[in-house]
Amino acid sequence: MSYETKPGNGALFKNKKKEKANHPDYTGNAVLPDGTEVWLSAWLKEAKDGSKYMSLAIKPKDAKDQPTKAEASKAATPAANNDHPFDDEIPF
Repeated sequence: MSYETKPGNGALFKNKKKEKANHPDYTGNAVLPDGTEVWLSAWLKEAKDGSKYMSLAIKPKDAKDQPTKAEASKAATPAANNDHPFDDEIPF
């Protein structure tokens, strides 16, 4: 029986693939109350006063299919996107 994440819940697991200092210490997933599935990343950090905390990042699971900010900006600029299907002249 596999584990199914319910809306409003998620789980983090120790990142066994951490190779660099900037890789997350923990990774996992969650389902938001509206049903959106997201990836979770967490880093163990220490504040200036010495208290320890976790810094979190949340990313939609379909984000890998979405363009990066630079790609989206380039696509939004007509001059930068020369392969637009309606760039030809109308003959009449």
